[in-house]
Amino acid sequence: MSHITGAGEAPDTEPDTLTGRSDDDYRAAIIGTGFMGQVHSHAIRAAGGRVVGVAASTPDSARASRRHLGAEHAFPDSHHLIASDEVDVVHVCTPNHLHGRLAIAAFDAGKHVVCEKPLSTDVATAEAMVDAARGAERVGTVPFVYRFHPMAREARERVRRGDIGRVVLAHGSYLQDWLLRPGDDNWRVDPDLGGPLRAFGDIGSHWFDMLEFVTGDRITRLCAQTSTVNPSRGSGDGRPVGTEDLVTVQFALRGGAVGTSVISQVSAGRKNRLLLEVSGTESTLAFDQEQPEFLWRGEREGSALLMRDPDTLSPDARRLARVPAGHPQGYQDCFNAFVADTRDTIVGEAPDGLPTFADGLRAAHVAEAVLESTRTGTWAEVRA
Repeated sequence: MSHITGAGEAPDTEPDTLTGRSDDDYRAAIIGTGFMGQVHSHAIRAAGGRVVGVAASTPDSARASRRHLGAEHAFPDSHHLIASDEVDVVHVCTPNHLHGRLAIAAFDAGKHVVCEKPLSTDVATAEAMVDAARGAERVGTVPFVYRFHPMAREARERVRRGDIGRVVLAHGSYLQDWLLRPGDDNWRVDPDLGGPLRAFGDIGSHWFDMLEFVTGDRITRLCAQTSTVNPSRGSGDGRPVGTEDLVTVQFALRGGAVGTSVISQVSAGRKNRLLLEVSGTESTLAFDQEQPEFLWRGEREGSALLMRDPDTLSPDARRLARVPAGHPQGYQDCFNAFVADTRDTIVGEAPDGLPTFADGLRAAHVAEAVLESTRTGTWAEVRA
């Protein structure tokens, strides 16, 4: 990664004697100061990077969030942040409709980009973002971070080496309840800000990325239906809702397997349950993100619950197991590993399984097929 510095300027940080890296290996700035901005800021520091600065919807908001996010500076706006010579990596944590404009501007300025999912609210913009990254010869990554659970990696490796036989069925769900009641509201509900698909874009994109990542296969066609449980949201009479609360999808994979998925943000009692079960001709594997320390393996003769234990995991899963067995790892650990792999890719390494803008574009194509299927009431092809 190149840095723009003055002639003879000395680095202001010392290398880590254990890793050989200094904070200047990853000079990042964050656009957006909500929950995801906090998660990104923690992950940047955990990866040995610097949070050089932050920008928000207003200068006052940036200043108010600077200390909380551990940022060195509060930029007056995203333009000044992107233009800064002190910033090498821009983390885009804004509402979805801003992703394309900000990411492309950052690439044009020679920055690397980490952009929240969904990468874009439409395929054309996602394609332009991929082209911008390629043209700038910069790294663009998307935090499909559930890939970074060690037991999800273990499931992927066992499928890849044929332990479960030929994959014939994949199914599961991603269930939340944070939008259960009519009074629950968020910018994601507004299609002008979040895009035409809300539940699918926000969490369905994670599930289908995990499906293709673990199986090593791709969806070719699908049939979807959506439902808006709360037709209005907000205080008083509320405002009309133009996005879905839940989605069900039936799909076919290129290798011949079939499956179903249920995506919901109105399932009472479910906080963040991503469940993926993959059945082969020999055995079945199931991963539950709310119980991430375990992988269930089922066979005709019996079943077993496999614990995350670095001493017994496959190499890539072991790489992501940062603490000994019995010491739980969770969501923030996944995010930390994702940013660390982004950092390593920027400096020329090639960690396995890093989700890039190409994966974000893939998710946009799947979402496009979901929209087409719900509009026509028929099966739709996934065009890429």
